[in-house]
Amino acid sequence: MSLTSYRAFVMAVDRVERRLREVTGALGREGIPYAVVGGNAVAAWVSRADPSATRTTKDVDLLVNRRDLEPITRVMKTLGFEREDLRSLVMFIDPEEPSRRAGVHLIWAGELVRPSYACPAPMVSESVTDPQGFSVLDLPALVRMKLTSLRDIDRVHIADLARVGLIDESVRASLPDALRARLDEIVATIDDDQP
Repeated sequence: MSLTSYRAFVMAVDRVERRLREVTGALGREGIPYAVVGGNAVAAWVSRADPSATRTTKDVDLLVNRRDLEPITRVMKTLGFEREDLRSLVMFIDPEEPSRRAGVHLIWAGELVRPSYACPAPMVSESVTDPQGFSVLDLPALVRMKLTSLRDIDRVHIADLARVGLIDESVRASLPDALRARLDEIVATIDDDQP
């Protein structure tokens, strides 16, 4: 990777972190409940145990209450973001990086993300305040959400959380049987020699 490519990568990571802080700060000031989910939530948890084990992500995923969509839209517009309604989700596009991949994606609390999912998304109340000051989904709810989605990246995130020792017996016991079986399957594939 050339120095220019590496610099572009570092700048992209910085933009995601800036976007996360800007949006969560604005929602917090307005008293709108939210929880950071997805890759940023996994990174927040993993970094508590081993900062060197964190992964980057290109977007910001927020768990919110559907009834708060209009106040969220007003806040996001004041930040310069453009709302885009897609078939299965609402996202906000950052004018500084006008890409759907780099947007702020909303996930509805307590609702099925996809009709085929066995469990609905967690409730916003299943969150804690991260040491960095934003609201993040608590660990049992995050693990449940990742095991429900079970995309390749979700499997990787579960393995990351397990590798640094965050998925303990209390988290495991909080899962429905079907999700516990998925967790066991992923944990069984973890290569202990991999850092």
